[in-house]
Amino acid sequence: MTDLDQLTQSLARNLKHWRAERGYTLDALAARAGVSRGMIIQIEQARTNPSVGTTVKIADALGVSITTLLDYEQGPQVRIVAPEETVRLWSTEAGSHTVLLVGTEAPGPFEMWDWRLMPGDRSASDPHPPGSVELIHVRSGTLTLEVEDEEYEVAAGASATFEAKVAHGYRNDGAEPVEMTMSVVIPLGR
Repeated sequence: MTDLDQLTQSLARNLKHWRAERGYTLDALAARAGVSRGMIIQIEQARTNPSVGTTVKIADALGVSITTLLDYEQGPQVRIVAPEETVRLWSTEAGSHTVLLVGTEAPGPFEMWDWRLMPGDRSASDPHPPGSVELIHVRSGTLTLEVEDEEYEVAAGASATFEAKVAHGYRNDGAEPVEMTMSVVIPLGR
């Protein structure tokens, strides 16, 4: 079984589990997540690999982190994630990518990401649930952070935090790759 097959199977199993745990019908989850009922059926039957955006919407609607939806197995209280166990969710031909490093559910979903954004690349994000916060630390390059209609430059060595309940995005207008670490905190009871 390939990594992609294992990821597809894990997502199918975990989606079924969390949908049942929350008591959501297919229609209820589809409405909460803003994705089609057919897409949820295909994911639960391991017949498709949804986009990152779709996976995030479903995780948000279920009130769990994306890590929980993609976990191969539920681990012990202490969890070490080896480099080969991280999950690359987004990439471009230019070499930009995101890697989900680790996440947890307590006291609410909390995720840590490693990003590499190549010159000229951009990644957009839909709003997260109210109360969600992102924390970013830029290790190299200069990030252009877009929050609603405002742009902020975050240079290497600098950090930023913002309420992620609005549309936001990340852009590299520079000549060198942007490397950054991002944490996403989503409140309970969404």
